[in-house]
Amino acid sequence: MPLPAQYEAMSDAALEEAIWRAKEALGERLVILGHHYQRDEVIQFADHRGDSLGLSRQAAKAEKAEYIVFCGVYFMAETAAILCKPHQAVSQPVPEALCPMARMANRREAERAWQALASVWGEDVIPITYQNSTAEVKAFVGERGGAVCTSANAQQIFEWAFRRRGHILFMPDEHLGTNTALGMGIPLEEIGLWDWADSPDPCSLAHCRVVVWKGFCYVHAEFTVEDVQRVRAQHPGALIVVHPECPRQVAALADALGSTTGIIDFVAQAPPGSTIAVGTEWHLVNRLQKEFPDRTVLPLARRACATMGMTRMNDLLYVLDGLLDGEVRHRVTVDPDTAHWARLALERMLEAG
Repeated sequence: MPLPAQYEAMSDAALEEAIWRAKEALGERLVILGHHYQRDEVIQFADHRGDSLGLSRQAAKAEKAEYIVFCGVYFMAETAAILCKPHQAVSQPVPEALCPMARMANRREAERAWQALASVWGEDVIPITYQNSTAEVKAFVGERGGAVCTSANAQQIFEWAFRRRGHILFMPDEHLGTNTALGMGIPLEEIGLWDWADSPDPCSLAHCRVVVWKGFCYVHAEFTVEDVQRVRAQHPGALIVVHPECPRQVAALADALGSTTGIIDFVAQAPPGSTIAVGTEWHLVNRLQKEFPDRTVLPLARRACATMGMTRMNDLLYVLDGLLDGEVRHRVTVDPDTAHWARLALERMLEAG
């Protein structure tokens, strides 16, 4: 939805001044959350920076706040809406900013996969969904005894699942699921792929311990073995850290795998003078370059998330101006039944941790 012309006509300086003024006027009634992949022009206003789940938990703790403005993509604002208190309203400045990977799995297709796998495994299967999924998929998982995971705790949640069942259906990122299973010592031949667009014969997966959904983050899936080889050749001795959403061939050649927070910690803990090549979204890598000037931080290759980059100061100010007038613009809500089961899947993750 296009913004009113007055917001598009404002200069960057005017936008900055107006946003700071709105934040001051709203005070403790407002909390702005900014994901690490947001533009610098937007992240400067965030009261909390972080990954998607960490930010949602910050929102849940901010009990004095009436308004939570989540600068990220839609599934993140959904999670905040699920975890927040009834008196809190969650807004997303650009509701069209959707996560393509999260949209690769839906409840209908999850049901089909579940029923197919149950035909060979019976009740000996448990669903796990990545935080980067829709509320309806989280709810599906919650209804069937499963849990949510993050890229930081995926192995921990897989271990939790294996204490309850013999098999895992993991959605929606095949690379995170595969890298996690391989890291636990599960051989590649015991990791199956569920292609939701061309469903396999479930009997062909009967020997698998883990079945991963055919889904991916287009940013991380684009990193290649050639990217790693190029950096090794151009920067001998460089450390390479990549996100576990990268393909397994890339992950195998890196010095370390790390969630978004894990990557930040890896760079922070590297010795001054180090060269670190980072395989994740470019806005974060660019910010790390500025925050750690005593070491060289390079992108493994420049890869940016278009939907994360959709949120601008113009969009943020439009939402804040609405709050100043008592209007919640671009509110994100989740129906009570979906929220109940999705919250249960999230709570299981927190209890497992």
